[in-house]
Amino acid sequence: MKKIQSGFTLIELAIVLVIIGLLLGGVLKGQELINSAKVKNMATDFRNIPVYIYGYQDKFKALPGDDKAAQTHTSTTTAVNGNGNGQLDGRWNTTTVADETHTFWQHVRLAGLAAGATDNTLTADFYPKNADGGEIGIEAGRSTSPAIAGIAGTYVICSTGILGKYVKQLDLTLDNGDTATGAMMATPVTNYAVGATATATASIVDGTSYIVCLAI
Repeated sequence: MKKIQSGFTLIELAIVLVIIGLLLGGVLKGQELINSAKVKNMATDFRNIPVYIYGYQDKFKALPGDDKAAQTHTSTTTAVNGNGNGQLDGRWNTTTVADETHTFWQHVRLAGLAAGATDNTLTADFYPKNADGGEIGIEAGRSTSPAIAGIAGTYVICSTGILGKYVKQLDLTLDNGDTATGAMMATPVTNYAVGATATATASIVDGTSYIVCLAI
């Protein structure tokens, strides 16, 4: 009696390999789309903050955070008035609720320019978050003790906890593609301190978290 050999034919194996290839291609394409969406979201965060500033100034002729008549302008006694000196006092990541860089977010939210909590005594989750869950903040540009060494502008917007693979794409989208020069710079989150040294694009590690700052 002739024995029938079981197994897959070359055609069947080829079909399976094609299907696996299509599935892998779909997964990779899906991941690429997710990454692209994150970068666009983060870029929008940086672009929106100047809109908040100019929108508030156009509406109330004052700088959000620094507005000494914030209670009157926003028609609420919960607003914290600034000192009205035309500057934004405090660091971008301050936890001091009296700092104008912290109050900035209360003012733009009470003015209807941005979404989020208006009770600035709730320091946890008060700051807006980027697509990776890192906090976003703003401070005045400084000639001494800048957020990152060498960055210069009227204001500096910083966003933390951004993976290196997104940092490189962000700089290409918003600046010159070099994370150690220009308007946008990046430095590792680990042991961050004021005036930290910027990291060049060639040294950015995809899986490492960075603080990215943009001067405007």
